[in-house]
Amino acid sequence: MTAKTDAVEGLRTIAMQAGRLAETGLAFIGDGILLSLEATGFIVLGRLRTKRLIEQMATIGADSLLLCALILFFSGMVLGLNTAKTAVQFGAGSYVGGLVSVSLVRELGPTFTGILVSARAGSAMAAEIGSMAVSEQLDALRALAVSPVRYLVVPRLLASIIVLPLLTIIAEIFGAVGAYIISTQAGVSSSQFIHSASVFLTHWDLFGGLLKAVIFGIIITIVSCRQGMRAQGGAVGVGKATTSAVVISIVLILISDYFLSALLIIPIQK
Repeated sequence: MTAKTDAVEGLRTIAMQAGRLAETGLAFIGDGILLSLEATGFIVLGRLRTKRLIEQMATIGADSLLLCALILFFSGMVLGLNTAKTAVQFGAGSYVGGLVSVSLVRELGPTFTGILVSARAGSAMAAEIGSMAVSEQLDALRALAVSPVRYLVVPRLLASIIVLPLLTIIAEIFGAVGAYIISTQAGVSSSQFIHSASVFLTHWDLFGGLLKAVIFGIIITIVSCRQGMRAQGGAVGVGKATTSAVVISIVLILISDYFLSALLIIPIQK
C-alpha cells in the first residue's frame, strides 16, 4: 500500500510540475504576442520617438559592431581552416570559397550575430527595463499617461529590426575575409576561392540570411523587454530577468533558425 501511495504521489508531483511549466509557457507566449501586437500598433500609427530610436540603434548596433566583427572573423578562420584542409586533401579546393560563403551567409552570420547581440544588448534591455519595473518607474509612466510599450519597447524593436541585418552583413564580410586568408594559406588559390563564392552564393541565400537577422532581432527585443517588464523582487529579480532573457532568446534563436532554414531551403531544392 505504501509503495502504491508513493507512486501516486510521485505521479501527482510530476503532473503538477508539468502543469506549472505549461502554464508558464502559455503565459510567456501570450505576453509575447500581446507585446508584439501593441508595439506593432504604435509603429503602424507612426507614434515613434526618433531620438530614442537613434539612441537604441547606437546602443544595439554600434556598441556590438566590434564584438560581432571579431567573433565572425575568427569563426571564418576556423571554418576556412577545416574546410580547406579537407577539401585540398581530396582535390576539391575549388569548392572551398562557395562552401564557406554559403555557410557564413545562411547560418553562421545571422545566428552568431543574433546570439552575440542577445548576450550584449538583450541583457542590457532586460536589466534596464527590469530596474525600472522593480523601482515602480513603469507605474509612474502609466500614471503620466505614457505607454511603457511606446516609450521603451518600440524604439528598441525598430532599432533591432534595422540594425541586426546591417550587423550581420558586416560580420559576414569579416568572416569571409578570415576564411579567405586561411584558405589561401592552406593551398586554395585566390581566384578559386572568389570564383567558387560567386558561383555558389545566390541572392536567395542573401535574402534568407537577412530575413533570419530581422526575425532574430524581433525575438531578442520582445523576449528581453517582456522579461524586464515582468521583473520583481529587487536586484535579485532583475538578475533573474536578465539571465532568463538571454537564455530564452538564444534558445528561441536556435529553434527558429532550424525552421527558417527548412523553409528557405525549399525554393533552392525546386
